[in-house]
Amino acid sequence: MPFNVDLVLADWVFGYGSLIWNPEIDYERAELGRVHGYHRAFCISSMHYRGTPDAPGVVLGLARGGSCIGMAFKLHHATRRHAIEQLYVREMSDHVYVPTLVGVTLRDGQRVRALTFAANRSSGAFQDLHEDEILRRLAVCSGRRGPNREYAINTWHSLRAHGVHDARLARLVRALQSGGQG
Repeated sequence: MPFNVDLVLADWVFGYGSLIWNPEIDYERAELGRVHGYHRAFCISSMHYRGTPDAPGVVLGLARGGSCIGMAFKLHHATRRHAIEQLYVREMSDHVYVPTLVGVTLRDGQRVRALTFAANRSSGAFQDLHEDEILRRLAVCSGRRGPNREYAINTWHSLRAHGVHDARLARLVRALQSGGQG
């Protein structure tokens, strides 16, 4: 790994954004789960994946308060360390997230402990943006992983496919699809 961090090892990983539709890790099974104490928010400035230093995009983070429905991924025990290392390379390169163990309630009521990546409020990338600015960035920014709008739309489509309605995300996607830029 290109940086020095202590890995948080867990049997489960909780995804709330692009991990839902593009996990890029080996896992045994995936199912819906809810985390309490955090909510999904466009609060992380993205200068590489979904934007540039001159035109930073915005991506999701888990911010304090509320609850969040996402995907819980049960890792294969034999490959879980490698999967978590892959996630650290993907998520921790700029330390915009804090690896955090959270309780996740699965659809059947089972509770598991899962690794997730919560927004790092002390990072310079953490931003409390007005919805108009979030929409503007989603509409016009693009980075190494493609247009920022695709990130939002893919997350919304994936949640909908699992029967999850996120009202704020739906409102942003409707505005993007109607040509809104804030």
